[in-house]
Amino acid sequence: MKAYIFPGQGAQHTGMGQDLYEASDKAKDLFQHANEVLGFDITKIMFEGSVEELKQTKVTQPAIFLHSTILAEVMGTAFQPDMVAGHSLGELSALVANRTIAFSDGLQLVYKRALAMQKACEMTESTMAAVLGLDDQIVEEVCKSISGIVVPANYNCPGQLVISGELEAVNKACEAMKEAGAKRALLLPVGGAFHSPLMEPAREELATAIENTQFTAPACPIYQNVPTTAVTNASEIKKNLMAQLTAPVKWTQSVQHMIADGASTFIEVGPGNVLQGLVKKVDASVTTEKAEI
Repeated sequence: MKAYIFPGQGAQHTGMGQDLYEASDKAKDLFQHANEVLGFDITKIMFEGSVEELKQTKVTQPAIFLHSTILAEVMGTAFQPDMVAGHSLGELSALVANRTIAFSDGLQLVYKRALAMQKACEMTESTMAAVLGLDDQIVEEVCKSISGIVVPANYNCPGQLVISGELEAVNKACEAMKEAGAKRALLLPVGGAFHSPLMEPAREELATAIENTQFTAPACPIYQNVPTTAVTNASEIKKNLMAQLTAPVKWTQSVQHMIADGASTFIEVGPGNVLQGLVKKVDASVTTEKAEI
């Protein structure tokens, strides 16, 4: 069985999606439609923008979404998923690709998500850090022992977990992680504490937008970051998507559930190849591929 997986923030690069634009009239139409929906020329930034321009959350999130969803659309009948999943932002790309949300609605949700997250980031001095070489349980225990807000945010693969929270609490947690035997515990160059309680204002804002968006029965199951198991009910998908901003991305667990349900090939749809590497670290026996037109 084939699982199609969609990347999140961090996979962006200059020139992303340009090959699709040049190869397909359908892709060109979708990119131009996206410029109209967003009210600025995101296509130009994707193709020609600097690393700094692409790093802005309000650009990064819709750019990755567009690359992923347009690629899935242009693949046509070659896009035949038995199941889908997305890492954080990638979940919205997956929901458009499996026909739960219309393309325009998905793009508007992604843009609202990006702006709401940016606003929440500016409220508190906060950050995220990667912790390598510790069991999940130890990371969880260390986070609980620190005063202030710091929580596990991304369960990326065994031995690789990202923590998120207030700047001082994350710094203290990094020191404690090293003392507990972590190979590395280093701050990430991000704008704030994604997937932590500090994103509650963004979650509330996005929940209203999700509530007002039409969701239909998906073409195949989605394994959402919350709850990590197969979901096919549109109202459940909505509820899980609302919870996602303040809950951890349980990617390891999602991949494990997909494999348990029969996935043997994982195809990454969008920029970069980070998810292929994470999947291999969860289970080296599965096949990973890059989606192409």
